[in-house]
Amino acid sequence: MNEMPDAALVLVVEDEPVALKNLQHVLERAGYRVLGTTQGAEALRILAETDVDVVLTDVRMEGVDGMQVLARARQLQPDAEVIVVTGYATLDAAVEAMRGGAFYYLAKPFRLDEVRKVVGEAAEKVRLKRENRQLRARLGAQDRTAIITRDPDMQSLLVTARQVAPTDCNVLITGKSGTGKELLARDVHTHSRRADAPFLAINCGAFSEELLANELFGHEKGAFTGAVTSKGGLIEAAAGGTLFLDEVSEMPASMQVKLLRVIQEREVLRLGATEPRTVDVRFVAASNRDLREAVRENRFRADLYYRLNVVNLHLPRLARRAGDIALLAQFFLEKYTTHMRRQVHDIAPEAMHLLQVYDYPGNVRELENIIARGVALATGERIEVQHLPDELRAAGARTFPETNTITSLADREEAYLRWVLEQSGGNKSKAARMLGIDRVSLWRKLKKFGMS
Repeated sequence: MNEMPDAALVLVVEDEPVALKNLQHVLERAGYRVLGTTQGAEALRILAETDVDVVLTDVRMEGVDGMQVLARARQLQPDAEVIVVTGYATLDAAVEAMRGGAFYYLAKPFRLDEVRKVVGEAAEKVRLKRENRQLRARLGAQDRTAIITRDPDMQSLLVTARQVAPTDCNVLITGKSGTGKELLARDVHTHSRRADAPFLAINCGAFSEELLANELFGHEKGAFTGAVTSKGGLIEAAAGGTLFLDEVSEMPASMQVKLLRVIQEREVLRLGATEPRTVDVRFVAASNRDLREAVRENRFRADLYYRLNVVNLHLPRLARRAGDIALLAQFFLEKYTTHMRRQVHDIAPEAMHLLQVYDYPGNVRELENIIARGVALATGERIEVQHLPDELRAAGARTFPETNTITSLADREEAYLRWVLEQSGGNKSKAARMLGIDRVSLWRKLKKFGMS
């Protein structure tokens, strides 16, 4: 099989030449680039001269042993992951390897599919760490406004958002709660000509009608009892910048009329004032409800809807961008280990599997809360399954439905593949991870059953 251009580089250290050759062959067939050596000393030289992604090393070797290779790899290449293999499996040896920073501990005799699975998980973790570092470097001080994604649909959405950002037209962002609507609004603001002016946000469903009017439009001195001074509202405060109206569907009808006037006339009338004030504000609105349905049911003004919905940006549920789950989990892990000052640097493969098959009714916000909880509860250096919420562990217990009909093994395999694809929402990368195989192996199976 030909190597993929972005294939991970695996260093295999095995003192038995036949076993080394077999491991190299298996990993190359799986799409990896592979370096191999029977000598621990040679492995140290390779680590000093070549950047690798994964090290697969035997423990018992003449001269330089696998634990020395592990220690040197952690010192020279902290991003690389090390998988330790031995024919002399003991609990003490496993504990020593994991404490030394090993990603996984394999005992001989091992299954080749187990090797492929563990190497794949290690390579994915390395890729995520490097991708996150590149994101942080690119985002710099603007990481608060960043949309973290590698999902093709999300990337296409960002391209559209950044095309309309400089045009100054109003934008309506739709999507379920927790999908990142305010982050996308900030992204639009950051890439607009208004980037140096204020970005202000208000949740239209969090205030009574009177308080919302005061927050948005401000008031003059004496406009009501207790108004001892004049006060400008958020519309005035956002002058030259962007005002984000979150959950705009919750805005009372009387406020909709006043907001429509502001958008049409570019002027705002404070409570108790007789003369309007000219304002220059861009409006970005968001709703987790279907505003078109609200218009049809006369719960939202059609003229205001069309004023706000010049460009519509729809954010998908996190379950629809499953390829981003691991990337976001790693990002939040680093965020909360820093914030909480904890030494939690990893997510156990079993825990990551549960994170990737969960449906996330709370979307990205729920994933962030899950990782924050995991960092807080972790007793070691990584988040384990027991640190995840009960509902997530329960959701991960979904099983392939049984049938009383006797079918061939091939038929059952095809049915199981279709079920896994359904559970993954059609995302082949996620399906491969659920099956514990690499993408190439999944592609072959799909081709075999005419499902590619």
